[in-house]
Amino acid sequence: MGRYYRRRELDDLQILHAKFVDHAFARHSHDYFVVGYVEAGTQAYRYRGAHHVTTAGELFLVNPDEAHTGEAADGSGYIYRTMYPRPALMLSVARELSERAPMPAFRAAVIKDHALRDHVMRFHQAIERQESSLAIESHLIAALGCLIARHAERRPAPQRVRAQRTSSRRARDYIDANLATDISLAQLAAIVNCSPYHFARAFQRDVGIPPHVYLDVQRIRKACALLDAAVPIAQVATSVGYADQSHLTHRFKRLLGISPAQYRRGH
Repeated sequence: MGRYYRRRELDDLQILHAKFVDHAFARHSHDYFVVGYVEAGTQAYRYRGAHHVTTAGELFLVNPDEAHTGEAADGSGYIYRTMYPRPALMLSVARELSERAPMPAFRAAVIKDHALRDHVMRFHQAIERQESSLAIESHLIAALGCLIARHAERRPAPQRVRAQRTSSRRARDYIDANLATDISLAQLAAIVNCSPYHFARAFQRDVGIPPHVYLDVQRIRKACALLDAAVPIAQVATSVGYADQSHLTHRFKRLLGISPAQYRRGH
C-alpha cells in the first residue's frame, strides 16, 4: 500500500502515504527534512545513535543530512504519512515567524502534539482530495509553522554539515564525480594518503555515515535528477553505477520506500 505525491510548486515537496510490514529502510540520509506521522501501528528507527519508537498518533522528525533507518517495530507493520520539506522551504516559513530566524533544527526525534498532528493531517487530506492549490499551500504553511514555532531549537543550532576534515571532503568529491564506477575502499584511502581502516573510521566520524552508504545515497540522489529529466529508467541505472534496472529499483526502495517508476509518476 502506498501513494506518492509530488508538488513541484511547493519547492518540489514530496509526500508519501504508505503501509510497511516487512520493509526496512537501510541506513541513509537526505538533503531535506523528514516530518512523519504514524497513523496506525508502531514505527521504529535508529537516529542520532539511539533507537526510537513512534506509536500511532505521534510524529517523528529527521534533520537534513542526518543518518537514520526505519522499520516496523513488530510484525503488524505501521501506516504513516510523511512529507519531505527542503531546507529553503523550512527557512522561508521560519522567517515568516521571525525575520532573522536561523535554519530550523529539531532536537527531538519523536513528539506527541495534538495541534501539530491536526495541521499535518489537514495538509495530507488536502493533497489526497486534490483540493485547490490555495488550500493545500495554506495547510502546509500552517503545519510547518506550528512545527517550527513549537519544536524548533530556540537558539541557532550548530552547523549540521560539519566542518569536515580535508581528507573526507576530498573523498566525497571523488565519490560524487565517479558514481558510475566501482570504487574501492583502498582506492579512496590511497587518494587521501592513509590506510583503509583509518580512512573508514575518519569518514564515518566526519560525514556521519560509512563511505559505501554515502555512495548509495549519492547514487539515488543522482538517479532522482535523471528521472526528473525523463531519462529512461534502465539508462538511469547504468548511469549511476547499478548493474541494471532491477538493481536500481531495489536500492531505490530501500532508501526511499518507493520505486523509480512511482517517483517519476508522482501525482
